[in-house]
Amino acid sequence: MKWDLTPAGPIRPFKSRPQRRYRRGLLLLLALLLAIGLMWSAYVLIRINGARTTEPMRKADAGIVLGMAMWGDEPSPGLRERLDYAIQLYKQGAYDHIIVTGGLDRAGYRYTEGQGMRNYLISKGIPDSAVKVENEATSTYENLLFSRKIMQEEGWTSVVIVTHTFHGRRAQEIAKYLGYDNPELGLTESETMSMVKYKTREILAYTKWKLQETF
Repeated sequence: MKWDLTPAGPIRPFKSRPQRRYRRGLLLLLALLLAIGLMWSAYVLIRINGARTTEPMRKADAGIVLGMAMWGDEPSPGLRERLDYAIQLYKQGAYDHIIVTGGLDRAGYRYTEGQGMRNYLISKGIPDSAVKVENEATSTYENLLFSRKIMQEEGWTSVVIVTHTFHGRRAQEIAKYLGYDNPELGLTESETMSMVKYKTREILAYTKWKLQETF
């Protein structure tokens, strides 16, 4: 008589109960972290979308145009949108001076963001005497920190921050953190940039800012 010693099915490795509990706990933790991340992102998106141009806007000493990418010697389409809105507010009498702020995007570029913005404003008829340039900033925080130094040197105390709507909430919060007195917002919508891309980036940037503010 022959015995059939062929296994009835594939041999499965034995897993102890502690191993199974560990894997289950890890999956639950990952699911919890994912849920928290999604809820936080939704909250931040609501905050971002809730930013509005200050109304009514009181007359300010200066408007600060926050920097954005240069395309060679010219402001990028997104940066031109900010500059065009800053010009509109200037002509409406919202402020008498404009601070343009931003450092060098790439080695080899002829102009910093600040210099390129100044050139653009002057080409559109803004007097050179009305424009102050900040050439070092590499972030929104530095835009506002270094611009505040210019304001202190000039004796200016009130400001309108000019940027895109998706960027306004973080910019205003940073300005208040740095000691700006009731900073107003001049916000423009974009017709040239992908809001999926830029709002996703802004959620990450806002999260980073809140961590910096906290710690």
